[in-house]
Amino acid sequence: MTLRLGCIADDFTGATDLANNLVRAGMRVVQLNGVPGAGAPPVEADVDAVVVALKSRTTLPADAVAQSLAACRFLKAGGASQIYFKVCSTFDSTPRGNIGPVLEALMDALDCAFTIATPAFPDNGRTVFKGHLFVGDVLLSESGMRNHPLTPMTDANLVRVLQAQLATRGDGGRAPRRVGLVDHRVVGASAAAIGERFASLAKGGVSIAIADAVANDDLLRLGAAVKDLPLVCAGSGLAIGLPANFGIAPSGTAAALPAVAGFQAIVSGSCSEATNAQVARFRDAGGAASRIDPLSLADGADGALVAGIVAWARAQWSKAPECPVLIYSTAAPQDVAAAQAKSGGRELGARLEGVLAAIARGLVAGGARRLIVAGGETSGACVQALGVARLRIGAQIDPGVPWCHAAPALAADGMHLALKSGNFGGVDFFERAFSVAT
Repeated sequence: MTLRLGCIADDFTGATDLANNLVRAGMRVVQLNGVPGAGAPPVEADVDAVVVALKSRTTLPADAVAQSLAACRFLKAGGASQIYFKVCSTFDSTPRGNIGPVLEALMDALDCAFTIATPAFPDNGRTVFKGHLFVGDVLLSESGMRNHPLTPMTDANLVRVLQAQLATRGDGGRAPRRVGLVDHRVVGASAAAIGERFASLAKGGVSIAIADAVANDDLLRLGAAVKDLPLVCAGSGLAIGLPANFGIAPSGTAAALPAVAGFQAIVSGSCSEATNAQVARFRDAGGAASRIDPLSLADGADGALVAGIVAWARAQWSKAPECPVLIYSTAAPQDVAAAQAKSGGRELGARLEGVLAAIARGLVAGGARRLIVAGGETSGACVQALGVARLRIGAQIDPGVPWCHAAPALAADGMHLALKSGNFGGVDFFERAFSVAT
């Protein structure tokens, strides 16, 4: 294995988002869903980067730290010279973590005195200016993320957000790490200027710097500046600036995937504004769709619900085998809040994930070989239910969302998966995805 870069992602869609940008920049990438256990097959020899996908974004901080450290040990043992901790482009977290606690644990494990954090991804409308995160033209705190059911983001100042997660983490007499800023004037100047700012911040006692970035050129300069850091923390955007550090240039062959044949399906559990619009567009265009009402799970008949939906999908395919089917629990934020209030937030969410994952498994068993899953938590549940241990990353559908190839036991002949973050993709994403050559 020629592993250069080792990546740890805090959810499954974020992992493919990161891998997608690395492939576009020329790296050959495999995504592993969880840390491989003893006896797992080795990673292919022709791989430049490995992305370990975890389901740790909304777990308890201690669990997120343990999972991330296990992934770090695996990647370092494989030869990775740099570790990339991938977080959401909307910096999803709460005052308790999990970004801060995991980042600190990785810094300790890698003996890393200074690192950066930047969720910027201008191609998807995520920019950081004077330390504040923007989603499109609005501050993060004014975007739809302010209503996220698990990680509501009500503060756009990332220096303040991250510092709050570190404020109570001093131990053994050590003062908590400090967070600083590399602002747009420095980032826009040169990689050398950025490096000088790193040195100045570190000398002044800052351990983690939020980095501004409003354009891809900023990310390319940041990528060059972090070449010698043992650890970086970012969304997927910084990935476009790292392959060049290893002498790798963009290549069309990096995205090639084996062909597959079978039915097409979409499973959507995201409640983001973007996915709501995508679901509405698919339905308005006459697509075959079946909605799961979260409150319909209250009677405990989950098995019957799953069986009924899978039978419905098979009936649709028998009439129009070339047409995709959509199964969704996607709803407006106010409807999700009402359902959570009635049934219990995390309990309802976990149960919905289980139902959608069982449906995905039933669809693949029934012949689906091109499957889109929308939503980070839903994607994690689905790939685990399908037994997908690894993914080869292929062509991009939209920024941050590639097609991937997998061959789990249920689809030993091979299948294509697209794991879409809820916030990503154009309004016509579902229809257009199936037209992208892989």
